[in-house]
Formats: sequence, C-alpha cells, structure tokens
Amino acid sequence: MSQEAFLVKGNCKLSGEITPQGAKNEALQILSAVLLTSEKMIINNIPDILDVRRMINLLKGLGVITKRINKNKYSFQAKNIDLKHLASKAYLDEAKKIRGSVMLMGPLLARNGKAFLPKPGGDKIGRRRLDAHFRGFIALGAKFIYKEKKDEFFLEAKSLTGAYIHMEEISVTGTANVIMAAVLAKGKTTIYNAACEPYIQQLSTMLNKMGAKIEGIGSNLLHIKGVKKLKGTSHRILPDMIEVGSLIGLAALTGSPLTIKDVKIKMLGNIPATFQKLGIKMKFEGDDIIIPKQKNYEIQNFMDGSILTIYDAPWPGFTPDLISILLVVATQAKGSVLIHQKMFESRLFFVDKLIEMGSQIILCDPHRATVIGLDRKSQLRGIRMSSPDIRAGISLLLAALSADGDSIIENIQQIDRGYERIDERLNALGAKIERITT
Repeated sequence: MSQEAFLVKGNCKLSGEITPQGAKNEALQILSAVLLTSEKMIINNIPDILDVRRMINLLKGLGVITKRINKNKYSFQAKNIDLKHLASKAYLDEAKKIRGSVMLMGPLLARNGKAFLPKPGGDKIGRRRLDAHFRGFIALGAKFIYKEKKDEFFLEAKSLTGAYIHMEEISVTGTANVIMAAVLAKGKTTIYNAACEPYIQQLSTMLNKMGAKIEGIGSNLLHIKGVKKLKGTSHRILPDMIEVGSLIGLAALTGSPLTIKDVKIKMLGNIPATFQKLGIKMKFEGDDIIIPKQKNYEIQNFMDGSILTIYDAPWPGFTPDLISILLVVATQAKGSVLIHQKMFESRLFFVDKLIEMGSQIILCDPHRATVIGLDRKSQLRGIRMSSPDIRAGISLLLAALSADGDSIIENIQQIDRGYERIDERLNALGAKIERITT
C-alpha cells in the first residue's frame, strides 16, 4: 500500500517570520465542549490538522450543525444530539483513530445522561490509562461498564451530583472531562490535584462565559457550582506552545534567524527558559520571539558544576511534548545533558534514528537518555526513517533539515495529526520539503 512521505533536503538555512498555529490540545477540549449547549458556539484559530478534522467529523456525525466561516474559524450548534450514532460503525471507526475522542464523554454524559466510546487511538507512547476520567465520572454518580472483548466503554447516569474528587493523577484530558461533566451536575464539585495547563485555563474561562461557575482557574484546586443550562459564546484558541517550542528548536539546530510571531509569551510558562538552558539566545518584543543566527550554543551546567538534567512534569513544569525536541536540539550543542522523560513510556525510543544519523546519545532506559553534544564539529547525516508519533516525527524532521544530505521520513500522517501544513509553512522560510509517495 502506498503512503505519503517527506523528502527532506538537508543543510537547511531558514529566515523570516512565522506565526504558530492554534493549539491542538486546546482545540480538542474546546470542540468537545460545544456539546454542552444547544446554542451557537463560534470558535476561532482552530488548527487545520488531521486530529482536529477527525474531531469535527465526529461532531457532525452526532448531529452538530457545523459551518466553516473561514480557514480557521467555525460555528457549531448542538441543537439535537444523535445518540444512536454513537453505536454506529462510522462513529466507532473514526473515534478509534483519535485519542481526543475520549473528551466527548464528559459533555455527552452531562447533557444526555449517556456516553459510549471505543478505546481511542493516538500516539503509541506507552500506557496511557483512562482511569482518571472514569473515576471522576463515577464520583459524580455515573454507572461505568467496560466491555473487554470489544474494548468499549459505557457510561450512564439519570443525573450527575457534585462531589469531592481527588484526581489520582494530574491528567489534562481527565481534568477537562470531569470539569465538563461537573458544570451541569447538581450541587458543588471540588476537584483537587487538577491539571492547570493553559488549555485547562482556557476551557474553564470559556465555560464561565457560557454561564458555568468555576473558581480556582489556574490552580490545582477547582470549585464548580453546577448550573442547569449553558449558553453559547465565542472563543479564540491560544497559539500552540508545542509548535512554538518546535520552531525555537528548528532555528537553533539549523543556525537560522527566525521571528516567531504572536506566541502569547505569558502562557508559555518555562518553555523559553528551558531552551535558554541549552544556550539558545532569544529576545522578546511584545508577544514575538526573535531568535538570532547562532553558530554555536552551549549547554549550561547546574550551579555546582554537575551535568544539566531536563525532565518533564505536570504544569507549571516543563511539558512532555517538547522533550523530544530538546533532545534533538542538544545533539548539536556544546556540552552534555541528561533528558529524563518521566511522564510517558517509550517516547525516547526514536533516538535509534538519531544515533544512525551520527548523534552521540546513550539511551539509559525507556525514560532517560544522555546526549553528548557534537558542537557542530560533526554534522548529522540524512537517512531513511519513519515517524513513530507526532512529537518524535517533528523532531526527526528538524534533524533531517539540519543534516548533510537528503532524508526520507515515512508515516508522516503522524506529523500531520499535530502540525498544520508544516511542509508548506517551512518551505516558505527556505526549507526544501517535498511530499512524495512511497
């Protein structure tokens, strides 16, 4: 069977300005939330990526009236939800392809008293349990059934009642799902150990505009007073902070001057500071990040002189989605760094491709890799490789752009799931990326 791949010309030098797409992870939450009201919702800055298109198709199948106002702006109105469609083969096949489909369960349960989902797909980056979602729903009064043979989940509740919920893990999608269920529950819900990522803050702020009563936004302790009904509103999705980090890494790895426009710096947390620890220079003008041409960048050590360790953590810690990018950027830095991917299993297994390209990496175990920077004294070389997940895929694309010679990256559907027209947008800056069929 033929599939699309990227043919990437190495020794890339870029220049110019680029505006990041809307945030993928926020978009999936916001799109799920349109099911909570029968009134019209206007959502702007929606990224035109594969995962989002799949989510919109799921909404259409459920009976949501969907209109595309322009390339990244839509209106949605869930007047009547077709619950029978939930059990259809079309819904099952589409929902299995996207992990974000799990977030439809909270709104469906809250508004219609029923929810059904096949086990969702997405990145193959180790075990990603859904317990935090379902334990939250059960605490609110839902009945949960898991059909093991078919890998299907069922939820049912005549009504939901507010409860004290201590999240067993700081799950972003789990927190979003429980919030969306709780806003229409009777009485008060308290969520402790809640995720507090900017995406959760955006979702909660939008729900409050719709008439919800959520307090504690931005913290890990949320208080929600249930309401009977929510109204429509308009909302603008944040710039994608993962794409911002990817573009910072691209500029550094290729030694290219880039200006990343309108990034909403206050919502980036410690992302810029973490890249600066690798020696990457940048300056800030308003909401723009300006990265100068930089021949070399040197990894900082800890204050006692020991090797730098960078690890992911729940917000406001460093996001796990940029660990792969940091690792690739470190391959051409001066110095060494230990990259510790704590939150997901198997996400570092793509380093075998980087080693084949000539980088010096010691994979200590599934969670830790030591990168010995080449300081540009030895260039990576182009190879044929495959994208295992969204973030590893974009990391391999950055490596290929900086390498000597051509590279072919297969399974680019994974990259398209999270990055909007990335080949076209980087080619506009001077890259040479061609879509081919293999």
